[in-house]
Amino acid sequence: MENKMDKEQLRKEIEEDEGCKYEIYKDHLGLPTFGIGHLITEWDEEYGKPDGTEISEGRVSSCFKADIHVTIEECKKLYDDFDKLPDEVQLILCNMMFNMGRPRLSKFKKMNEAITNEDWIEASVQMEDSRWYNQVTNRAKRLVERMAQVQVFPHG
Repeated sequence: MENKMDKEQLRKEIEEDEGCKYEIYKDHLGLPTFGIGHLITEWDEEYGKPDGTEISEGRVSSCFKADIHVTIEECKKLYDDFDKLPDEVQLILCNMMFNMGRPRLSKFKKMNEAITNEDWIEASVQMEDSRWYNQVTNRAKRLVERMAQVQVFPHG
């Protein structure tokens, strides 16, 4: 049976972690961003516009929807059985994917192996044992605690 992840819940969680700004600003890496952590690319109409440029709620919302779609697709590429993972694990992985992207998340070899083995405790240990954990400590700590709490249900 496939889980239907709650995208509203996902938006709420990512918005909590990323914040939401209705103007262009520089993210922690100095990159032009707006909305809920939407990195401006040369394909965006906002490309090249100055910091402080106002962005409509509709634009923020449509960019976030597109970004979440990409995030979920990237999770499905990295995790073969993504749709069969518990909802909570899907939410955590999407949050991490949104935060760092597939190239970086795919380097979490031991964590990803633990996910494949449905060993949520080991996955949480591996999440904590990373540079990412020290870079986004509050977000990471919350996600690690949630991963460690995922209930293990025997198959069959």
